[in-house]
Amino acid sequence: MTADTERTARTGEGPSGYRPVMAWTITGMLVIFMIVNWADKAVLGIVAQPLQDDLGLSAAEIGFIGSAFFFLYSISGVAVGFLANRVKTKWVLLALAVLWSVTQVPVLVSATGTALLISRIALGAAEGPATAMASAGAFEWFPKEKRSLPAAWLNSGASIAKIAVAPLLTVIVVAFGWRAAFLTLALVGVVWCLAWLLIGREGPYATPRGKSALAAAPADDTRTVPFHRIALSRSFIGGALGTFSVYGMVSVILTWLPSYFEVGLGFSRLEAGSMFGLPSITGMIGMIGVGWLTDRMVSRGASSRVQRGLVPAGALLVGGALLATLPYIGPAWAAVAIVVVAYGFMVVALPVMNAVVSQISPVRQQPGALGLFLAVQTLSGLFAPALTGALVDAAAEPAVGYAQAFQVFGLTVVVGGIVMGLLVNPERDARRILG
Repeated sequence: MTADTERTARTGEGPSGYRPVMAWTITGMLVIFMIVNWADKAVLGIVAQPLQDDLGLSAAEIGFIGSAFFFLYSISGVAVGFLANRVKTKWVLLALAVLWSVTQVPVLVSATGTALLISRIALGAAEGPATAMASAGAFEWFPKEKRSLPAAWLNSGASIAKIAVAPLLTVIVVAFGWRAAFLTLALVGVVWCLAWLLIGREGPYATPRGKSALAAAPADDTRTVPFHRIALSRSFIGGALGTFSVYGMVSVILTWLPSYFEVGLGFSRLEAGSMFGLPSITGMIGMIGVGWLTDRMVSRGASSRVQRGLVPAGALLVGGALLATLPYIGPAWAAVAIVVVAYGFMVVALPVMNAVVSQISPVRQQPGALGLFLAVQTLSGLFAPALTGALVDAAAEPAVGYAQAFQVFGLTVVVGGIVMGLLVNPERDARRILG
């Protein structure tokens, strides 16, 4: 037995300070954080039809409100990402979760389209940094070669929210009305904050902050490079463009999937809400499976160009091509199957690209790099839901409009997969940036 293995068996601490038990405990808390985050996003899709009926909103107006969520999303993501280079991630995460609960209040106090719009814009600003900060918080506990799997679990928070939470929210909406869904999410956010105050802490790979921490940290942990070397690297650009196309589709599914199932395919409102999580089952399986496999292969010396570049690029090509066939699919069950399978392929790229950004960035600049990367990625949420609403309103019937929108975004994902496959090479760019 080696000294490292002996230490791991005795204390739970691995090589270079890696403590698996604590690392996965913190990651578990951050997965819950992401579940709340995505439940907040998904609630608009769940209540879209009741809102249209109750507030007299059109599909285009609901789509605009869905896009309005992203008005400040990317800006806040960049700003908070750079702030987290200086402020402990624990406190940034706590502040974000507090704001999520607070921003649910306007729509509870005043049930109008204007209040809903203001609430969603404010919530988007508070949630813009969430994925980057959760990733930064988890990456503090894992060495670089082990980060795809925790990133996959964090991204699976979206899947868990839609698999487990969305059906529950649907039942709440049917039983108590759409306002009860917003109130429930506000209370859950408060409970998470209280738990995080007790459990959250910095990990052994945390960004050094403050003069004393910088003085005591190894040289590799304190070095910085001109930020444009990270942001203009081929891996950063290829990953951002590829996942930009995926996130457009994710934002459309968040806003419109229950409506597509109900109005476009003829399922009941309860059935549509319950089926909301189906794509997330394949998404979760794909993300965790590929995250585990790529971490395992990279840890054993396999090429990260293949594992973290070509593998996710291939998944985008398959998923996008499947989605592009949707207008030619007849039976409702077949259309649901296409969306479910295509989604499972497409979202594989999201956690892997977060690991790529971490791999090519100096330790001190990882929060800022992740913040900028995810801000660029999520810009597609600004227009994708609104474009879908416009296509639905303009179509002869809703089913045609939804199918056309999915086809457009499927073809965009195919282009994103080609760009990702050509540009992403984390080994090459890590050498150029880190030396």
